[in-house]
Amino acid sequence: MVFKYKNENYNIIRYPKSENRSLKPWNSADEYLIKYIDKMDLNIKSLAIFNDRFGFLSCILSELSPITIIDHNSQQKAIFNNAKLNKLNIPNSQWYSSLEPLPNTIKTGIIKIPKSLELFSLYLYQLSQCLDKELFVICSFMTRHFTPQIIKIAEEFFEQVEQSRAWKKSRLLILKRKKSFKQIPIINTVRFDDNISLQQYFGVFSSKKIDPASRFLIDHLNVSPKDRRVLDMASGNGILAYIIRSQNPEAEIHLLDNSFLAIESSKLNLNKENTYFHYKDNLEDFDSEYFDLVVSNPPFHFEYEINIEISLGLFKETHRCLKTNGRFQLVANQHLNYKVHIEKIFREVKIIAENVKFIIYECIK
Repeated sequence: MVFKYKNENYNIIRYPKSENRSLKPWNSADEYLIKYIDKMDLNIKSLAIFNDRFGFLSCILSELSPITIIDHNSQQKAIFNNAKLNKLNIPNSQWYSSLEPLPNTIKTGIIKIPKSLELFSLYLYQLSQCLDKELFVICSFMTRHFTPQIIKIAEEFFEQVEQSRAWKKSRLLILKRKKSFKQIPIINTVRFDDNISLQQYFGVFSSKKIDPASRFLIDHLNVSPKDRRVLDMASGNGILAYIIRSQNPEAEIHLLDNSFLAIESSKLNLNKENTYFHYKDNLEDFDSEYFDLVVSNPPFHFEYEINIEISLGLFKETHRCLKTNGRFQLVANQHLNYKVHIEKIFREVKIIAENVKFIIYECIK
């Protein structure tokens, strides 16, 4: 898609690509940020951009040499691809994780408010550590996604919180007069049972509890002593890998997730011996015929989007990486109807268990 800004045309595409034409690489909340910056004629310096999933803001504002906070491997690839497509120079040195201290020179923050309000808190916490007391933050969101909790969180870090008028069903939140920095907890303790508690950073899927789908899969998880190499795909805080390790202590276990915070969380929960962590959005680094078993509670929510295309791509890669007769166990919501898709990929598909909400498939290569 083409966006015109200051007489320049910017071609911005999604990564991964989608066949669904209704899914766009930016929305009016992104445009409102650009419109506000232009209208106010802000002398923006030392800019940090948060939650820029496809690199729209990083590319449009590239002349300001912004720092971009990277939360997902796919986000990093999207920014790289769009910078290359538009012949822009966006060096890796301008990319920070959401757990890294930002340069003390940061004077302006731009945040597209994420669905996870804990992640919004983490962003503001990261910004609050900057020394400049005149730190100025502009946040955007679609009006239909507003909740009073957004204001409450912003007021924890800033004395002045102003909400704009609506424009194309989006709004801005303007934050000024940063409060004195204070430490806040950015890790939740997630209890599985009386004997198992895991830790996870703010912003990781299923905050403060083990996802019910994962619990259902764990109840029916079948790990054999012959499963020498196992992959937990879309691993989150690592609960599936944790249970697999308890059932097969000798297995070589790999955890893969597109989320930086998820991988960092799983490192808090699993012993690193014979355990490998992969901050990746695909399986391209693994050899064919590598795994005996792959387990997954695959994603289909991406912020406010529902999209199974990414999971279907991972299923095809899983088939390549599995040994002949290897098994792929996944849990899914009943309404997603994955069966019609995975039967085209695997030679055998069995239903292991199901209830009103979830279904567990076992796929054999």
